[in-house]
Amino acid sequence: MRKNFFIHFLTTTTYGLIFITITSCANFKPSSGNPFDIHEATLTTLHAAIKNGTSCETITKKYIHRIKTYDKSKNINAIILINPNAINRAKKLDQQFNLSESQLALHCAPVILKDNFDTADMPTEAGAIALKGSIPPDDAFMVKQLRQAGAIIIAKSNMAEWAFSPYETISSTHGETTNAYDSSRVPAGSSGGTASAIAANFGIIGMGSDTGNSIRGPASHSSLVGIRSTIGMTSRDGVVPLLLNRDIAGPLTRTVEDAAATFNIIAGYDPADSTTQAAKNYIKDDYTKYLKKNGLQKVRLGVLRQIYDESSDPEIIALFDKAIHDLRKAGAIIVDPIQVSNFDKLKKEAGFCSRFRYDLDNYLNSLGKEAPVKSLQEIINKKLFDDRNAGAMKWASSMKIKPEEQSPPCVDVEGDPRRKQFLTAVLTSMKEHQVDALVYPSWSNPPRKLGDRKSPHGNNSPVIAPHTGQPALTVPMGFTNSGLPVGLQFLAAPYDEHLLFQFAYAYEQVTRHRKSPSHF
Repeated sequence: MRKNFFIHFLTTTTYGLIFITITSCANFKPSSGNPFDIHEATLTTLHAAIKNGTSCETITKKYIHRIKTYDKSKNINAIILINPNAINRAKKLDQQFNLSESQLALHCAPVILKDNFDTADMPTEAGAIALKGSIPPDDAFMVKQLRQAGAIIIAKSNMAEWAFSPYETISSTHGETTNAYDSSRVPAGSSGGTASAIAANFGIIGMGSDTGNSIRGPASHSSLVGIRSTIGMTSRDGVVPLLLNRDIAGPLTRTVEDAAATFNIIAGYDPADSTTQAAKNYIKDDYTKYLKKNGLQKVRLGVLRQIYDESSDPEIIALFDKAIHDLRKAGAIIVDPIQVSNFDKLKKEAGFCSRFRYDLDNYLNSLGKEAPVKSLQEIINKKLFDDRNAGAMKWASSMKIKPEEQSPPCVDVEGDPRRKQFLTAVLTSMKEHQVDALVYPSWSNPPRKLGDRKSPHGNNSPVIAPHTGQPALTVPMGFTNSGLPVGLQFLAAPYDEHLLFQFAYAYEQVTRHRKSPSHF
């Protein structure tokens, strides 16, 4: 595996193949029962269908048919490429199932990969014309883990060019993705293609990346569950970087259970990403063990109203207040509000720093001789980017010295005093109020209209977690009166992903807010 990552502060244990024993399938024959319904399917219903006689090949064809039927006709434009090897992969899984009488943990699970995950059998373009047609020499670490657990990479999804935009998903290779709930609106960025695809039931597991917002934001805009884990709990090897000292990658799913099951597989130590070394001792054996319907009983949650301002949409704040009521009804002890000392000052000082040139050049070098471009400077010289990203490209390429040589250094939390102070302030406030997690709206304004770059966006995801390195998870919080999804975000202490899954699952089970787009 190529070693293109090296800065940060955590890691995880390696997961091998996880098996679920099922009844014998010697002399396997298809069942005459009801056909598998892919609408709002989960890993549990998928595996039950296979156990009852539906082949993985049949299921895979159903998902491909759905993509071909709806993606373009409904003007979503979420999918950029269907994996030509998906059907053959499904056939092999059927053969293994018939012989082994067991299912892998993600057996036959259709996965939608964001276009910045390296795949040796499909192009990886990061939404950028500069990488058009680029086929990496091997799979990203997470992609390997998913395949080993039995998943099928069914398609790749559109993304914002180089993952620059948190607000919209426009690539210079495949155009703009729209929101599956309203094609006149954005799905957020930069993982909007993955989010719209999973919301529209084009797959069961979606994979995105999050430098500041790009998993949680699109999940919130698409009535999905999305987690940004503690930095180092998952490997970033083979994921095209934006700002490596804040990048993570992870799942977007329709249920908390599927997110936890996926996290079981992708979390783990990877020698190609040194940040995963520190987190080894914090990984849980099975995150689904924490999914309990009474998981909010006597849990203390702090309401962080500091994070949004007067530009917030009143309807969304009303939904947030309703969520607080539901959390309390589910047994949580609510501390409302909770204050973080020097919040405005700390969040400003710990803001993003520029290291894109350095990180991208390392990634391009990892592609070897087949790389379509060799450096960011070559991309700039040849003007291989969308004109709308000229400003972002200028900022991203402005720093020409190594991240650790900047003043202050543009590195991990432990090496950056500004980020360390912010983390300390948040954890101190949590300790003083004895809260297990903080809650706030993922967005305090609804999804913007396509092309609208001036209306208040209300994006709260980049304010804390990317800078402090803490884990955060968004879960469906309901819908506006016009049918637009809204998300509730939980923020925990480093390495407390298990608590995030526990709290989000209990809230999900009480509220059942998730519903699919009505026009499919």
